[in-house]
Amino acid sequence: MAKVLIVYYTRTGNTERMARLVEKGARQEGAEVVVQSVQETKPEDLLKYDALIFGSPTYYGTMAHGFKRLIDTSVDFHGQLEGKVGAAFSSSANIGGGNESTVLSLLQAFLIHGMVVQGDPEGDHYGPVSVGEPDERAAIQCERLGLRVARLVRQLKGED
Repeated sequence: MAKVLIVYYTRTGNTERMARLVEKGARQEGAEVVVQSVQETKPEDLLKYDALIFGSPTYYGTMAHGFKRLIDTSVDFHGQLEGKVGAAFSSSANIGGGNESTVLSLLQAFLIHGMVVQGDPEGDHYGPVSVGEPDERAAIQCERLGLRVARLVRQLKGED
């Protein structure tokens, strides 16, 4: 069974809503899922899961400070996250708010850790994004992300 950790930061509730939608998709695929805030997450928590999905609002075109801190302190476990699945999503206040650059900055950290990142040929290619509260389109993309991540973990573990 895929073990998935979804970590989010939110001030307005929008990114947490997205995290819950990602959770719904992963559970539909049979994954064991834990959802928690970045403030609750310790670097050693990252070692316990097959997949890590990070959701951050966009601040000045990149991730929220809590994620930068978590990623910087995860250097203690460099090489130990290799082969795990990584994915990301983001919310912002407006269309040109930097969602895509935020998602990519999170994915870059996963790649440096040697993690597996799967793109999506449909919809939001790098990871789901929302402008303000997640609308129907964003909800579908979030659920799809959770489902695809859980499915990829199962495939990598030879469970499919």
